[in-house]
Amino acid sequence: MRALLVVNPQATATTAAGRDVLAHALASDVQLEIVETSYRGHAADAAARAVADGVDLVVAHGGDGTVNEVVNGLLAKAQDPADAPALGVVPGGSANVFARALGLPRDPVEATHRLLLAIESGSRREVGLGLVEPANSDSRWFTFNAGLGWDADVVAEVERRRDKTASPLLYASIALANYLRQMMTATDLQIELPDGTRETTRLAFVSNTDPWTYLGAKPIHMNPGCSFDGGLGLFALRSLAPPTIARTLSQILLPLGPPSGSSLLRLDDVAEIAVTAEQPVRLQVDGDDLGEHRQVKFLSVPKALRVAV
Repeated sequence: MRALLVVNPQATATTAAGRDVLAHALASDVQLEIVETSYRGHAADAAARAVADGVDLVVAHGGDGTVNEVVNGLLAKAQDPADAPALGVVPGGSANVFARALGLPRDPVEATHRLLLAIESGSRREVGLGLVEPANSDSRWFTFNAGLGWDADVVAEVERRRDKTASPLLYASIALANYLRQMMTATDLQIELPDGTRETTRLAFVSNTDPWTYLGAKPIHMNPGCSFDGGLGLFALRSLAPPTIARTLSQILLPLGPPSGSSLLRLDDVAEIAVTAEQPVRLQVDGDDLGEHRQVKFLSVPKALRVAV
């Protein structure tokens, strides 16, 4: 078996020693090539070349951004997802949402052991992905979540502060500082569902699995019924008023059941979601800022990717 190991040396929990251990372990089972990323999009470029070269397995060692790039590189060049190399994941970031949603260990050594077992047994899992299609822009695959509005603005601000570690505390503090501006200036979003239903909201979160993300060790459940084996989950708020936000946060952080409320639009297993904004709003996928857009479509693509687990 031929494999490519894509390592992001800048990821939060990625070290040279851990990379060497992973590479040594993989090289005992496969014919291995290693690429260390050095620019934005490098992981996607490396994965796309792996498809062209007929590589069997591409292993992403980094955070969710690295995984997202690798996935987009794999599927950009494959004529059929079934023809693309399988994906392996060894967590090396701070949140590692995709890996944890798959049930993989957070510890890179334990995750490497799981990957080796999957290689030896040939174990593969087919997972569905989300595809976001902004008007007048390239489409982008996402593995666990996407969003328009508040969360995307937070992601953009975290990216601007690259000198600081992207910790849960940093995300929380930026989200709080951004809230007042959102409450006063957030533009309306017109959401259209496959059955023709239209709703007006102030933000929209789209999930490809559950949980939506993690705050440290704590999972954040927006759409508990969402999974890699079904359609997309939609979590949208019609109001950003303080009582609505307080109620929503309490339901998410102290879950006693699925989030609910008159201001909440929450659906699971949706095949397609179209969003139109009165003014351009920021879009994020898997924690990556994709800039501002007025029209965006989200699609569920079943069995889009094979993962070695």
